[in-house]
Amino acid sequence: MARVLIVDDAAFMRMMIKDILEKNGFEVVGEASNGLKGVELYKAEKPDIVTMDITMPEMDGIEAVKAIRAFDPTAKVIMCSAMGQQTMVMDAIRAGARDFIVKPFQSDRVLEAIKKVLG
Repeated sequence: MARVLIVDDAAFMRMMIKDILEKNGFEVVGEASNGLKGVELYKAEKPDIVTMDITMPEMDGIEAVKAIRAFDPTAKVIMCSAMGQQTMVMDAIRAGARDFIVKPFQSDRVLEAIKKVLG
């Protein structure tokens, strides 16, 4: 069972992803409301995969991906973005994200991205 860390400043979005993942046999090992907490939780929990929002207070998703990848070059991170954030998504991929999913989440797409990245 893959262990997942969810990083998003919106509690509602975290709840949505958590619901999709848990219904499909994934274990959510942590939730963070900003990139800074996400990096701390990554180091503490060492999850198999991370879902990371882009726009967050204190540290955005792109900076958080860079920090996580600096700590663990093999980290698997999937970015979550709202429509119209294509340039940010490209920045995230360059920072080391493996894939991205667009909000509002379609559960099929979330699962497809996670399975693809976990390989």
